[in-house]
Amino acid sequence: MKNKRIISKTFSVIMLTGLSLGSINCTGDYIGDVENIGSFDDVNYFKTEDQCLSATASVYDKMKKYAGGFENMVTFFNAGSDDFYAGGGSSTDGAGIQGFNNYTINPIIMPASYWKDFYQGVANANWVLERMPDAPVSENFKKRIIAEVTVLRSLYYFELVKMFGNVPLILKRISSNDDYWNIPQTPKQEVYNQIENDILAVVNDLPMTVGGAENGRITQGAARAILGKIYLYDKKNTEAAAQFAQVNGTPGQTSQYGYKLVDNYNKLFELSEVSPGKYEYNKFTSESILEAVYTNAGMSDWSFWGQGKDEGNSICIMTGPRSYNLASGSNAPDIVSGWAFNTVSENLFNFMQNDPRADITILNAKQLQTDGKITYSPAYADTGYFLKKYAPFRKGVSDLPGSMELNFRQNYIVIRLADSYLMEAESLGGTGTRAQALLDAVRARVGLPSVPVSMQAIKDERRKELAGEGHRWFDLVRWGDAPSALSSKGFVTNKNEVLPIPYAELLNTALKQNQNY
Repeated sequence: MKNKRIISKTFSVIMLTGLSLGSINCTGDYIGDVENIGSFDDVNYFKTEDQCLSATASVYDKMKKYAGGFENMVTFFNAGSDDFYAGGGSSTDGAGIQGFNNYTINPIIMPASYWKDFYQGVANANWVLERMPDAPVSENFKKRIIAEVTVLRSLYYFELVKMFGNVPLILKRISSNDDYWNIPQTPKQEVYNQIENDILAVVNDLPMTVGGAENGRITQGAARAILGKIYLYDKKNTEAAAQFAQVNGTPGQTSQYGYKLVDNYNKLFELSEVSPGKYEYNKFTSESILEAVYTNAGMSDWSFWGQGKDEGNSICIMTGPRSYNLASGSNAPDIVSGWAFNTVSENLFNFMQNDPRADITILNAKQLQTDGKITYSPAYADTGYFLKKYAPFRKGVSDLPGSMELNFRQNYIVIRLADSYLMEAESLGGTGTRAQALLDAVRARVGLPSVPVSMQAIKDERRKELAGEGHRWFDLVRWGDAPSALSSKGFVTNKNEVLPIPYAELLNTALKQNQNY
């Protein structure tokens, strides 16, 4: 007989460890004073707006998965693409990321967090959605919270479906009396239908725009962009185009939600001097539709890194070259030494030659060392080329206590306007006047001339525009291009389009492993 008090699976816990005692402030930390309180009596909770916001913060908190911790989404999925290698210190530096890089990934080395973290977010969302209807707060406040949390739950299910295919669809809190051991997987089409309809049901309850302390919260534009992307992956191109059109407005102009391409592409990733000697990352620009927030306020340290309490962007330190040093008088980028993950492939380096976005995308350490401007130590899968968009610039080092490496505060833009433009052009089949205008706007922003719109032109533009931002692998799979583009890395058709379900999640459950794993 299974001892349900001892054996703990992802679905079986109420999962309130991300609960905050403060309110949402998405411009900094998602959650303020974090207490890992485990078992939690919430009977007297949801009595005030502050408590409702605090609970909602626990749902937002799972967006940290994109760039937080060693097992962040961006470096992992970059490693599986044709644009990057896993890199790192050696072939055993991170079994999961190395296995995904060369397609030896299996249920044992598959990082469990990609499954657990998003189901944690789902569970927190289900808790909020269950309790909010009875909260003694205004109806408008209640509708907004329910809408935000519903969209976040849909986003997390979207990530799970993209990674694992058929996944359990859980829309209520799991209690100790439920038979959570026998929750089956739901066909991914049913999951798509559910999350699409969920967003449609609440999108008009969201604000058109936010600002100030509310930056980072879900808006109507963000919800429509998420829905458009879900439709695109669900091959509902007409519906996708309709959502993106509302988000995008007239290509190159300001949309109804206030979105506009920034004039300088580099500003999406650079730091700006906000006062003499003090620099800050450019967050929540006019191009940002959905942004995951990172901060040094949590003063992350090694003792709790990767345990859900750290708040820094880990991509920065992970992608910097090892033993990086400037030569005397050098004008090379001033960055601190990193861990050499996500070395850029020769294929991408050559593909981006003469593109205006190449310099902010790729750090050519090989050339800088040849020119006597820097020294660095080649590590595993070294090409001499490194991802620069999230480089650990010295100007971005935290001035608060905590480990320097773990407290970079660069936000990760989950969806930005140029991405949305190109997804709309794709949903239009890569043809027509509007698709041409959308492609032209992305190119004109960086000073490139118009080229005839086509699916191949859109694919090429996405690769250059979004290089290193974690989208390429999903694009290749969606387009059916992964078998050819990734064959040299070991990609197996009818297997590697999805990831293996982590082994621990299969034990004593009704879950079935994905095909050929």
